[in-house]
Amino acid sequence: MNLSRYTTRTLPAFVRGRTLHAAPVPHAGPPPFQPEIAPAELGETKEMNLFLALNDAMDMALASDPTAVLFGEDVAFGGVFRCSIGLREKHGAHRVFNTPLSEQGIVGFGVGLASNGVTSIAEIQFADYIFPAYDQIVNEAAKYRFRSGNQFDSGKLTIRAPYGCVGHGALYHSQSPEALFAHVPGLKVVIPRSPIQAKGLLLASIHDENPVIFFEPKYLYRSATEKVPVEHYELPLGSAEVVREGTDITVLGYGSQFHTLRAACDMAKEKLGVSCELIDLRTIYPWDEQTVFESVKKTGRLVISHEAPISNGMGSEIAASVQEHCFLHLEAPVRRICGWDMPFPLVYEPFYVPDKFRCFEAIKESMEY
Repeated sequence: MNLSRYTTRTLPAFVRGRTLHAAPVPHAGPPPFQPEIAPAELGETKEMNLFLALNDAMDMALASDPTAVLFGEDVAFGGVFRCSIGLREKHGAHRVFNTPLSEQGIVGFGVGLASNGVTSIAEIQFADYIFPAYDQIVNEAAKYRFRSGNQFDSGKLTIRAPYGCVGHGALYHSQSPEALFAHVPGLKVVIPRSPIQAKGLLLASIHDENPVIFFEPKYLYRSATEKVPVEHYELPLGSAEVVREGTDITVLGYGSQFHTLRAACDMAKEKLGVSCELIDLRTIYPWDEQTVFESVKKTGRLVISHEAPISNGMGSEIAASVQEHCFLHLEAPVRRICGWDMPFPLVYEPFYVPDKFRCFEAIKESMEY
């Protein structure tokens, strides 16, 4: 492996300048999923994994809205991750249907439908292949309302796409491109951490008045199982959740990386006696500044982690905003524990994705600063 073209932020110190020959680590990826309990006020629950929770949300959207349609590559057959299984048979081939293999066409079609009042749920088979549709998303969907003076909009468009590590996806099936869309006014970007969150956030995204990019952590499709409320419910967009209150340090993440951070917080409590305030960002754009700032002002420290490369990622934006608004409260520099600045590797995935040990070390170093 030739590492000469990458920067010193590409890989950890023990890798730089060496030729590596490594076998895949069998336990790569987030730690075992820890289910949460849904609020009692949401009523009866049923055990579902992540893809079934998403399926349930889309089923409800199609059942409650006669204009709603679901489309994308192979969605009529259930999709490669089975998220749309059974929906064509239940709601009809005219409402759940396949498209040509053209991401630009899928999103352009969705923009047209949404601008004519149709609730459009578009699926991009992998987030890695959303880039041919970037022009339609950024220059059409995001700007439709602004350029028409609010006469027209594409707010009824929701674009779903699986993102992130999966253990064997390599460079074309493992990317985390959320920051590329968090730079675009007119869009909302959402990433759930669990089945309960996925159903509520997807229903909220479908009913939101703005176009939403909904990234789904594919590593959790089957590995994450919870008792999910069976009735319709929505979780607020633009609102982070303080999942675990703490006093010593704020730890922030989203998606599957949230579970890695939870494991790191457990280690910090056990080994260091550190009380971590753990926050799930949930909505990447617009992100919940108030919740994050209030937490950092209380703890004086912040560790951020995501799978995407460290340079110009969401961690950079959050760190800059925190130092601007919380500078006099900080007891240590903001730490970012992220993917390296290189294409997503195959056998080196365990070295690329931030694990609980890297996150724990960041917590430890921040506490010792």
